[in-house]
Amino acid sequence: QVQLIESGGGLVQAGGSLRLSCAASGRILSNGRMGWFRQAPGKEREYVAGIRWSAGSTYYADSVKGRFTCSRDNAKNTVYLQMNSLKPENTATYYCALDSSLGLPITAPWGMDYWGKGALVTVAS
Repeated sequence: QVQLIESGGGLVQAGGSLRLSCAASGRILSNGRMGWFRQAPGKEREYVAGIRWSAGSTYYADSVKGRFTCSRDNAKNTVYLQMNSLKPENTATYYCALDSSLGLPITAPWGMDYWGKGALVTVAS
């Protein structure tokens, strides 16, 4: 069984930065990927970033490209989402999720096997 625990959410002023962490415990396949999703009240869940554990290759949604950076520390089984130049519309609950399969492309917003409980990010204007 895999557990994912997010941390690092909070309140930040527009233009500020936050770094989310997602610590994974359990059996994690080295070729799997971790994804970051967000969901704002009344809106659909959005796949914003992804990273492969082994190669470190990344994916970013157009809405965050150039502002968000996804990285991982394999030794700690932890993935990070550095969020810069935050905007009020980035306010949402952010979730990390693990895809333990070997066949899905990093751009796929589906196929996640495990989810964290979420971290609330609030960006004040």
